[in-house]
Amino acid sequence: MTERRLAVLAGVVLIAANLRVAVTSLGAVLDQARADLGLSAVTASIAATLPVVCFGLVAVGTPGLVRRVGAAAGLALSLGLLAMGLLVRVAGGEGTLLGGTFLACAGIATANVLVPVIVKTEFPDRIGEVTGTYSAVLSLGAAMGAAATVPIAGITGGWRGGLAVWSVLAVVALLAWLPQVRRSVRPAEAGVSARAMMRSPVAWAVTLLFATQSLLAFVVMAWLPAMYRDAGFSSAQAGVLLAVTVLIGVPVYVLVPVLATRMRGQGYLGVGLTVFQILGLTGLLEAPATVPWLWAVLIGVGGGVFPLVLTLFSLRTRSTADTATLSALAQGGGYLLAAGGQFLLGVLRDTTGSWSRPILVMIGVCLAQVALSFAAGRPRFAQGVHPPTVTPTGESSTP
Repeated sequence: MTERRLAVLAGVVLIAANLRVAVTSLGAVLDQARADLGLSAVTASIAATLPVVCFGLVAVGTPGLVRRVGAAAGLALSLGLLAMGLLVRVAGGEGTLLGGTFLACAGIATANVLVPVIVKTEFPDRIGEVTGTYSAVLSLGAAMGAAATVPIAGITGGWRGGLAVWSVLAVVALLAWLPQVRRSVRPAEAGVSARAMMRSPVAWAVTLLFATQSLLAFVVMAWLPAMYRDAGFSSAQAGVLLAVTVLIGVPVYVLVPVLATRMRGQGYLGVGLTVFQILGLTGLLEAPATVPWLWAVLIGVGGGVFPLVLTLFSLRTRSTADTATLSALAQGGGYLLAAGGQFLLGVLRDTTGSWSRPILVMIGVCLAQVALSFAAGRPRFAQGVHPPTVTPTGESSTP
């Protein structure tokens, strides 16, 4: 790998480390911020659900940014927006907390769409390896934000310091990425329009697959500890079991994209991962206290559908411009479709008095994910054309 590609890879890794910290760090100290600022329950709920809604809304406009300034410059802008938002949200009261969170998440949403574009542009021969590395670091960043924010808040004298410190990580990533902006040029290719992409059944299969895995992931992050607490575990034990779910995903996230790029179709890979999730949820439903760590591991492995979909953004498109369009459509639509999942399942639990029906709903989502895995995993471009195959003479053809 050349020196320049190593520099790009280092930049991508640093960017990935930032893309969930703003979300998990806020969740870790939201109770402290609520008590300090006198936030209502409604405002606290808005702050908790704002990131996923913002991810969906902002993602849709990102392809236009790529056409205007290019993916590399767009990433630099997103990091600047992230750093600004992380500082704004600790600078005042209720309004700045919500406004700063929106700014930070807008930066994350833009980067979410653009990193797969950079991967396809700079590493067309290593899409699986780089996507796996990026996904694993993103997961580690989420765990880091959840685990380290409270101790940092204790050292810095409160929740504001615990949140503000993560702006340093965003600035470091921005400084590391700026050399790539100077070296890059705006792409000349126009790519397929968003309207044309929306007419593609493959694009919709990828979008709905992103939606199902997002819904499952957000529900697990929000409610898995509560499920274990209701089964008789302490808060500390429930937190450890959630950590097991998150951390077991790191090696899975590395491996899944590599496997995906070596397969002609990725349907069976998506189905296999979903089966792990179904087994974990079934165990949680029928015998949560029997082997709780096993259910946590199985659910964590099932989360590997996330890096699989990230890989499909590249595998289902011909050009980097098309990758940006598919990434924006899938993440914009997928996040918005998944946004209410954790809220609705929480209401269902309160209404029924147990987690049985919410878990059954999650298993139903998994069954839908099985069908979507086959649809999205078919070896076709999102525009409805088969990828080129290589003939015995070495010539490329498109059926």
